[in-house]
Amino acid sequence: MVHHARAGALAAAALLLTGVLAGCDGGADAKADGKAGRSPAPSSTGASGAASDGPDGKPGALPALPADLTSQRPVWNRCKAVGGESAPASGWRCATVKVPLNYTEPAGDTIGIALIRKEARDKGRRLGSMLFNFGGPGGSGVSILPRAAGSYGKLNTRYDLVSFDPRGVAGSSGVKCRTDREQEDANRKIDLTPDTAAEEAAFMKDGAAFGAGCERSSGKVLPYVGTTNAARDMDLIREVLGDRKLTYFGISYGTELGGTYAHLYPKNVGRTVLDAVVDAVVDPTADTIGHARNQATGFQRALENYLKDRGQDPKAGTRRIARLLERIDGKPLPTGSGRKLNETLAITGIVTPLYSKSSWPVLTQALDEAENQGTGNLLLQLADSYNGRDENGHYDTQSHSQRAISCADSKLRPTAGDAKALLPEFRKLSPVFGPFLAWDTAGWCADWPVKGEHDTPEASAPGAGPILVVGTTGDPATPYEGAQKMADELGKGVGIMLTNKGEGHGAYGESACVTSTVDAYFLDGKVPANGRTCS
Repeated sequence: MVHHARAGALAAAALLLTGVLAGCDGGADAKADGKAGRSPAPSSTGASGAASDGPDGKPGALPALPADLTSQRPVWNRCKAVGGESAPASGWRCATVKVPLNYTEPAGDTIGIALIRKEARDKGRRLGSMLFNFGGPGGSGVSILPRAAGSYGKLNTRYDLVSFDPRGVAGSSGVKCRTDREQEDANRKIDLTPDTAAEEAAFMKDGAAFGAGCERSSGKVLPYVGTTNAARDMDLIREVLGDRKLTYFGISYGTELGGTYAHLYPKNVGRTVLDAVVDAVVDPTADTIGHARNQATGFQRALENYLKDRGQDPKAGTRRIARLLERIDGKPLPTGSGRKLNETLAITGIVTPLYSKSSWPVLTQALDEAENQGTGNLLLQLADSYNGRDENGHYDTQSHSQRAISCADSKLRPTAGDAKALLPEFRKLSPVFGPFLAWDTAGWCADWPVKGEHDTPEASAPGAGPILVVGTTGDPATPYEGAQKMADELGKGVGIMLTNKGEGHGAYGESACVTSTVDAYFLDGKVPANGRTCS
């Protein structure tokens, strides 16, 4: 739940919870340059000069890309198994596209961007490629798309389904900051809601150590992993795939990436859907602290909706869960694995099933076990699924990439003092999630070795075609209010607002009304009336 949803929609909720639900029935290739101190800020024009990236050739435009990059064509081969996962089925093909490490020096060093594709089934009526980003930041599209593709079967009739690992993620010079053992030790020892001076010092020291580890392992790429450069990569991907305009489906953080792309390249925007909008894209008040504030509100809203659905008083239920977390903070719960469920892991375990209403029964079972049996097996399984930890103790590196991208994007570096000053307000917003999110503002990017690019990104896209923006009223991770702001920010006639009255993070595949509306837009070009509501 830190900053952005860990992955988008079905990928975050249903897919990560599959193993837990089943049990509830009873690399970095770029090396550090060795220099001490902070790395330079990412070289980019920034949001204020973003429009100059487009095909207009406006003053201040970045240098033209060399022909060896723009003329490349992906070589599609059978996908390989990566990171202990099984290789995708035979219908999937993978490729790598070269992009500039630094777009201000496009003839300089390059990195490879990993792609995956499933070709359109009806080749005679093929419309082109549809590019996906499922969220994070830091989610591996190469890994997620084959698992999520069943939800996009209708779109696959006429579109090649394509996704990618953004720069700094997994197969695209993935950032790596610490070992599995170091991650396990941090999860066990570091209190992410420190109550004492010693816990606070350990918390801040661990955050700094994480950043130092990123610089040691991934220092060459670290200054260039931000969202602006990832959006530039998307336009090069569009070009090498042979599409005149970009057809794009962005979920959660993918909405920030899509909004940034639309701002940079409005004339290259094709049919685009942004589902579960990240508020930091469009809300000038939603900087690091503002986004945490909005998430505290969103997760508390989802928790109260869950409690109401279970016939419980929301305020009384919230107090009960907050007292449970206090007890766990004082005495972690035992589990059958021998590991202990501490407060931080318990909070993560509670958050995870709030992403999808279909997972609420799992939360009921997990809370019942913790409160009435005094053990934390289910909450620990839920936390492990969110944290990307498998049963062998191996962690994926999404949290590494997520932090690197978020800190490259944002200039703000809140201190421990800033976080402590937020605690009274955040506890009032959410007694369960508020303290964690307040402290997280300081633990995330403090002492980060790379300077951030901007306060908040821009998404205005004058001249772009209609972009469908979907917001769910009960979304815990990306509160509904952000979607309307995104539609407004994109501009009149560009942002088309579609409201889903429901629960969960992301609406496509969850709401039949939203799904049919999005399908009609992508497949037939039918733009719904601005302000339409699905209930």
